[in-house]
Amino acid sequence: MNTTMGLMIGTAPFGERPGGVFNAQFGVPRHLLYFEDCPRRVRAVFAGETVADSRRVKLLHETGLTPVYYFPIEDVRTDLLVPSQLRTRCPVKGEASYWSVVVGDRTAPDAVWAYEQPLESAAWLAGYVAFYWDRMDAWYEEDEQVFGHPRDPYHRVDVRASSRHVRVLLLGQVVAESRRPKLLFETGLPPRYYLPAEDVCTDLLEPTDQITRCPYKGEARYWSVRVDGTVVPNLVWSYPKPYPEAADVAGLFCFLNERVDLEVDGELQERPVTRWS
Repeated sequence: MNTTMGLMIGTAPFGERPGGVFNAQFGVPRHLLYFEDCPRRVRAVFAGETVADSRRVKLLHETGLTPVYYFPIEDVRTDLLVPSQLRTRCPVKGEASYWSVVVGDRTAPDAVWAYEQPLESAAWLAGYVAFYWDRMDAWYEEDEQVFGHPRDPYHRVDVRASSRHVRVLLLGQVVAESRRPKLLFETGLPPRYYLPAEDVCTDLLEPTDQITRCPYKGEARYWSVRVDGTVVPNLVWSYPKPYPEAADVAGLFCFLNERVDLEVDGELQERPVTRWS
């Protein structure tokens, strides 16, 4: 499952639905920006050319959005950028200008943007440009390729073995039951219950073509579930070869809490409200 969590998403401290309380009142706007140094060398590659390469990258955190790398313009191959007619306006950042990236016979249209004259409250954006992640061919932090979106320094993944009694029901039918789940705790997300294949009614699962890439857990493959002639698409996923942070869930199955009835130790859990609800 592709996640976009961090300081300002979901139940995080400055997210849309904070999961905790502070001992003070803050005058935090509904649309918050936080611009900070990133200590990693970051590169963006397109058509075999390194379009941006910087050790001075900034990371912009923004309410409800994935963090975005901003590069000093001096660290970008401006000779590969062609001005675009596109303009957009953000109420908290100002008007954005766009460029396409052109390398040989390949073009990434409107792939780069900058706030050349940002609003006063975001004046620090001047002199920086950002890229649409999916319009580049590859991204690197140091010498390691990263996928999905920038890794948020405030994002954490922990996996714990458990003896909780977990039952998963769909349309009133038990589709999985286990007393040996692995619980995955991830910043801003509800706990996820990963179950061994032996504890899942795998005969009800139908593989799909959907694949997602999480920067923190790896590549996930999906299954639909068929119960009494009703098919619920892409309800179950598994990480065949997860990254080290999530190695303990390799090959286990997880159901989307938001769309099933989940019982833990005999108690029906409230369905969480997330982007997948």
